[in-house]
Amino acid sequence: MSGIVGYGSYIPVYRIKTEDIARVWGEETARIEKGLGILEKAVGGVDEDTASISVEAARNALKRAKVDPQKIGCLYVGSESHPYAVKPTGTIVAEAIGATPNLTVADLEFACKAGTAGLQIVLAMVDAKKVNYGMAIGADTAQGRPGDALEYSAASGGAAFIAGPDSESVAIVNDTCSFTTDTPDFWRRQHAEYPSHGGRFTGKPAYYRHVLGATKNMLEKTGAKVTDYKYVVFHQPNGKFPIDAAKKLGITMDQLKTGLLTPTIGNTYSGASMLGLAAVLDKASAGDRILVTSYGSGAGSDSFDIIVTDRIEESRNSAPTTFEYIENKKYIDYATYVKFRKKLNS
Repeated sequence: MSGIVGYGSYIPVYRIKTEDIARVWGEETARIEKGLGILEKAVGGVDEDTASISVEAARNALKRAKVDPQKIGCLYVGSESHPYAVKPTGTIVAEAIGATPNLTVADLEFACKAGTAGLQIVLAMVDAKKVNYGMAIGADTAQGRPGDALEYSAASGGAAFIAGPDSESVAIVNDTCSFTTDTPDFWRRQHAEYPSHGGRFTGKPAYYRHVLGATKNMLEKTGAKVTDYKYVVFHQPNGKFPIDAAKKLGITMDQLKTGLLTPTIGNTYSGASMLGLAAVLDKASAGDRILVTSYGSGAGSDSFDIIVTDRIEESRNSAPTTFEYIENKKYIDYATYVKFRKKLNS
């Protein structure tokens, strides 16, 4: 059985408040904040992209794992904002962390669940003894058309996880399963600069059906009850959907709140559920059980049943915590945000 031997987060220092975006577009701040449950979001700097975010998260994961990067046998980067259309992000990350050329690398794309899809792959590679260690990253500098509802939520950030043998793991992955359909709630065609979405269609037939479907599959598969989990992490496109999904399953806010980051950093897309898990590992104790269910538009969810080991205490202080990144922030105005995210076309 494999598990997580190291994890790392990275969230850019810059923030823009929801009220500053709303002011530009003549929107009522209270309505936006209430509707989305987001107060501010993280913004990648002018020199930050999915590759640089992935590198920082990967380095933090290596610090916690205390694993020689030359022993990483596979590396997958999940994102919907890879800096190149044809040129892998993964090779940049592998080179930057000092990995050996003798590894397999690929970029993954499945909207906001590409990172957890990568985690499933590296866990399977370790279980199959094809590699000793594998790294999965979920990171994005999420896009939102100016004036669109997505602009209030689309944020930047990511997390990396290193899979390895259970004897070295800070958390054992007991099981994983998925729920997938062809539900076109969100899309971006080739050459399109910004994504489109189905408005309210993104809720019931898309997010809720898949998150609830994958979670119920996991509960049935493991025979667990929601009360067996100390922490629960759901994909968080906004601050309301994961809370509503939790209520439908009888999950409490006490279980959800530690990994619910969107209200203060926005939706980091492929990084969202993985950053939520990293935040939980920053706080969890040995024996704590964690339920994680991601979501990616298009549409699908991956669910994980995880139990924390006693190795967590010696590991977590080896790199900056997710909450340290959240608390270290500098506010920018809308003009600076537009410059950083290159929203002006010449």
